[in-house]
Amino acid sequence: MDSPEDIFYLKQFVKQHPDNQMGWYLLGKQYKLAGKEGKANYCFLQAGEVYDAFEHESHPLSENQLQLLKDWDLQQKKKRRARKLGALALLFLLVAVFAPASTSVFKERPEQPEPIALVEVNPIGVVFIPRKERNPVGSAWNSLIAAGKQAPLHTIAARLEEDEGWRKWTGNTRLLMSIEKENGSSKLDVTMYDRLTCECEPSEASSAAAQYKEWSVQQETHWTLASGIYQYEKKFKKWPEKLDDLIGPYPNNVLSGERSGMRSMFPAVLRKLKAAQAQKNRSIQEQEQAAGNQQQEESEKRTSPIVGTNGILDKQWSQPLEVVVDKASYRLAVIQGDIIVRSYKVGLGGDATPEGSFYISEKVRNPNGRDDGNFGSRGMTLSNTLYAIHGTDEPGSIGKDESLGCIRMGKADVEELFDMVPLGTVVKIKNGTLPSKVQQPAERFQLEPLQNETNPLKIYKWLT
Repeated sequence: MDSPEDIFYLKQFVKQHPDNQMGWYLLGKQYKLAGKEGKANYCFLQAGEVYDAFEHESHPLSENQLQLLKDWDLQQKKKRRARKLGALALLFLLVAVFAPASTSVFKERPEQPEPIALVEVNPIGVVFIPRKERNPVGSAWNSLIAAGKQAPLHTIAARLEEDEGWRKWTGNTRLLMSIEKENGSSKLDVTMYDRLTCECEPSEASSAAAQYKEWSVQQETHWTLASGIYQYEKKFKKWPEKLDDLIGPYPNNVLSGERSGMRSMFPAVLRKLKAAQAQKNRSIQEQEQAAGNQQQEESEKRTSPIVGTNGILDKQWSQPLEVVVDKASYRLAVIQGDIIVRSYKVGLGGDATPEGSFYISEKVRNPNGRDDGNFGSRGMTLSNTLYAIHGTDEPGSIGKDESLGCIRMGKADVEELFDMVPLGTVVKIKNGTLPSKVQQPAERFQLEPLQNETNPLKIYKWLT
């Protein structure tokens, strides 16, 4: 914190929580940076033992003003001296989350349900800190405050690699810190992993890295499952009752199979989407009553269902998976908001490849009747046209304009895309939007097929 807005926020906080010594200490530090020594000294006196823990000495004015301070527990003081700034600072957050005072976070929506992205308390959550955020610890606090009592028991703060305005899911991810909360307890344990974030000697991060890796695999499963449920309801005008409803034979193969954990995840994700849709409908009705049809259209844009998150404390990740094709860089990406989940090099047809918005209207396995034909092993028709995303028997054409308008992909790439994005997924073809660097994970996303997705009754005539 290093701005007048931060001083104002801390002043408001200590007014609401005058017994919180951490708040007084942070406010004193801000006054000291601003050159206001008198105000800083007053705050440090109120901070009491927290000041001692961080400065490793008593405040010089404290001997004359002991009556202003509570009795200090020397044994507790020794323990607190061992804590790092991150751990004590997060105690400040805990008061903001669990204190009974009515802060602005709870005033804004007193009658609204808990955030849809956090309907259930997840055992692990992740806070992604943008590169532009100068105060990553404070940003993590804000996310936990917004989650309130629905905050996960274990939260990891991380920073994704960024490139040309995009955040990269498979890029270089830095783990910044982790926060452990005992269930039903007010205790928080904080561990810092990044030297630049904590200005300290960071802890070893291998355990947190393993937890993050396991969680990220589950997150990809969640993205595909949630997007599949969303597209199923959009296509059939009803909710699926079970996972098998999504994994039908061609042409109703919304999903191309299942993945470990997907079946057990299905009930909770379905409840989440139903709740999001109900909230959206209520919002639309309220807007209609308040301002008519024009306001209704704006409400439609603002209240899209939250389908992307599985413990992510970032409400911007709220859309189904989409596909973006960039003609300028010969790239096709699977995106979720501003996150590039996957990025592939593709072959195009120059001006013959149309720009605009489409959707995947058909998914077919082995469109030529085999996996090595001119359309490769997978094909996805765009908006019932002769344009498609498909494989190719000419891998040398990838990265060039040699098709008649279709989008060509390598075998491993098109098979992963086929499994990751469901029927109905939006495909946007643009000219200049994606970074050129392609990054693939160590392990491909793959579903176990359960139904026949071939269509031997049709001879495909895509503009290959």
